[in-house]
Amino acid sequence: MTTDLTERIQNELNRLPGPLAREVLDFIGYLEYRHGLQADTNTESLMVAQETAMRHVWDNPDDEVWNDVPTW
Repeated sequence: MTTDLTERIQNELNRLPGPLAREVLDFIGYLEYRHGLQADTNTESLMVAQETAMRHVWDNPDDEVWNDVPTW
C-alpha cells in the first residue's frame, strides 16, 4: 500500500467517532476473512472465547430440546 493511501485512510479514520471507527475495524476483519488474509488462529481463538462466554446460554435444561435437531 502506498504511503499516500495509508495517510488518506488514517486521516479519514481519525475523523470518525469511536463507534464508527469500530465498524471500520470490523469491516477490515471481514475483508481479511473474505480474501483469505486472516490467520485461522485468530478465528479459532475467537470461537473458543465465544464458546466460554456463551456456555451458560447454550447449556441449560430449556435448551436441551435443540440438541437433537438435524443440521442440514
